Amino acid sequence: GRDVKVAGRWQAEHPILLRVDELQDRLEDPTLVLFDCRFRLQDPAWGQRVSASAHLPGARHADLERVLSGPVTPVSGRHPLPDPAVFARWLADQGVDHQTTLVAYDETSGPFATRLWWLARWIGLRKVSVLDGGIQAWRRQGGAVDSEMPVLRPGHLKPAPDDRLWVSTRTVESIVAGRDRGIILDARQAARYLGQEEPIDRVAGHIPGARNLCYLDTLTPEGTFKSPAELCRSFAECLGEFSPERVIHSCGSGVTACHTLFAMELAGLSGSRLYAGSYSEWIRDGTHRVETGSIGR
Repeated sequence: GRDVKVAGRWQAEHPILLRVDELQDRLEDPTLVLFDCRFRLQDPAWGQRVSASAHLPGARHADLERVLSGPVTPVSGRHPLPDPAVFARWLADQGVDHQTTLVAYDETSGPFATRLWWLARWIGLRKVSVLDGGIQAWRRQGGAVDSEMPVLRPGHLKPAPDDRLWVSTRTVESIVAGRDRGIILDARQAARYLGQEEPIDRVAGHIPGARNLCYLDTLTPEGTFKSPAELCRSFAECLGEFSPERVIHSCGSGVTACHTLFAMELAGLSGSRLYAGSYSEWIRDGTHRVETGSIGR
């Protein structure tokens, strides 16, 4: 339909996924700014440490909790969206303006890079890509790394957030109650979705009616994205009759959900949205039901 054509045209103008060799060819481009998004929930300082010791040439570190999230509140999930003006100011301080091409990378093709990609797209930037396979693929193919801190020349950015790209808990409540047509796609690993284990949030399970496609299932064993055709098949199996615009991506806190949303865009299935608060915000309200058990269609 129309949305697939639009997605294809947008990707033709600016590819959202870059291979290592494509980035190597562009490394000297003065309009290019790289972001190292590596992060570990179990060790929040890890990303900053590894980035300081070895990063792609010229890369800036973008920390999930200090940059790619806003302050946690009593009603928010664990990683709320940052204030768009604050995020835009931080990007501008890193040398980004409206002509910049941003490239985000992770350890492999990970969710923290796709979180930066989604946030940049949300505030109105269009030339934003993710490095396929992350720093591991870069190193495997002989890419140089260094430990020098880049010289920053601040840019100027005026954010224009497009709030049609995400939904609030109220929209999810309407879908769960059957007042609105849509499907929640949960990007967490099956054991958490099923409620068999919950290492982070206080209640195990999933949002009622949600389907499950773990973000890791969009990747090859090497940590690169599967082909658009393979991704299309996976989403079709999981989503059945639902069109992309009806899909709401959720996870624990709105991070790995960006990864499955990115994978849908990569497959040409454009128009799905992010539930920014995700499961950790859903369970903040004690009146919200959760389900456990079998993966539904």
